[in-house]
Amino acid sequence: MTDAIRPSLGLVGRIFLILLLAITLEFTVSTFLHERAGQLRVEEDEAHRVAEHLAAASRLLNASPRSDRPELAARLSSETFIVEWHPNSLPLMPMAAPLNEMRTQIIGWEPALGHENLRLHLKEPGRNGKVTGQLSLADGSSLEFRAMQLVDPSRLRINRFLLALVPAIALILIGGLLLRRVLSPMRMLTRAAVRIGEGDAVVLPEVGVSEIRRVIAAFNEMQARIHQLITDRTEALASVGHDLRTPLSRLQLRTEAIDDPFLRHSIQKDVGEMEAMVASLLAFYGGDSDPEKPVQTDIAVMAATIVDDASDMGDLATYDGPDHLEIVVRPLALKRALSNLVENAIKYAGGAEVTLRTENDRVILCVEDDGPGIPEEELEHVLQPFVRLDLARSRDTHGLGLGIPIARRVAQKEGGMLRLSNRTTGGLRAEIDIPLG
Repeated sequence: MTDAIRPSLGLVGRIFLILLLAITLEFTVSTFLHERAGQLRVEEDEAHRVAEHLAAASRLLNASPRSDRPELAARLSSETFIVEWHPNSLPLMPMAAPLNEMRTQIIGWEPALGHENLRLHLKEPGRNGKVTGQLSLADGSSLEFRAMQLVDPSRLRINRFLLALVPAIALILIGGLLLRRVLSPMRMLTRAAVRIGEGDAVVLPEVGVSEIRRVIAAFNEMQARIHQLITDRTEALASVGHDLRTPLSRLQLRTEAIDDPFLRHSIQKDVGEMEAMVASLLAFYGGDSDPEKPVQTDIAVMAATIVDDASDMGDLATYDGPDHLEIVVRPLALKRALSNLVENAIKYAGGAEVTLRTENDRVILCVEDDGPGIPEEELEHVLQPFVRLDLARSRDTHGLGLGIPIARRVAQKEGGMLRLSNRTTGGLRAEIDIPLG
């Protein structure tokens, strides 16, 4: 029956049952401890002392003449234990139930006192804790006594508080452990979400209460759909890119037959722009499924090669850095990112200054230019895809605004970042900051 009910019990129901169990146990334990504390149990040495006083007083008074008993009772009294003798029998007062255990302790030390009608009472409870009592002597007279400060009310209050605190803390810990166990699938779900955000595929087991199992099932279905959409998108882009490049290549060849040099150059330029746009789209939208693996790469040679290629094309580009610096990166992706930044600097500012340095186990590839820069309020905006700030730069530009976003994605995939800032002397500074290890 329990196994049949358990799967249908949801997260809210389990938390409610845990809280109800904790409250019930706390109330039961606290009530029990309160009743135990209310019995006003004295320590064994105190009970022993009272038993000895009463036994000695009763024996001496029984053996003494009645005329000597008042004086003897006064001599038997002290500051903490007062004895009075009464010639007649005192009425037997009912004894409070909480003092039964104290009476049992006293009689345990002196069994003879159990035959003398020992009665205990608490005088002025809650103030000074005086325990009074009486017992009958052999000739029918009575002995009355007062034991001072056997029960310390302040100590009882502190002890009662501490005793109640112990089960409360224990129940809180138990409740926390139970809640932690119930919610452990949520932590598993959180870790899986982080891994999926980094590009991993994670299939979670459907465990836990019904609500969490449904969330995990929906999560698995969602990531399956996302990965399928990414796969479909990449395949579609690859197909479209292939289909577009073929006619573009034919168009490029056919432009050679155009006799007009100006017209031929214009058409070739337009075809080149279209090819660059297709390449940018494929690089940006196909980056998530890029199969390239990190390998040992000399990024100093890579940077110098990019600068040399730009110089060979007649552009102004310089390199400043070590001749060799090997780290583990995805070489093709990093080369594309650095090439995008260099092309942007040449396109918008007419030249690029590339520097390579290491700082605190980090590698920094810096591309600077002497152009107009980017307004401070737009520095974050240009990191988004398809954003172009042509009004702040040259109007004779082409592209889809994917060069910087691609560089940013490549830097993040290498465990680093892309930083953009304006130089104090004018121009833009773009830094790819990645780990050295």
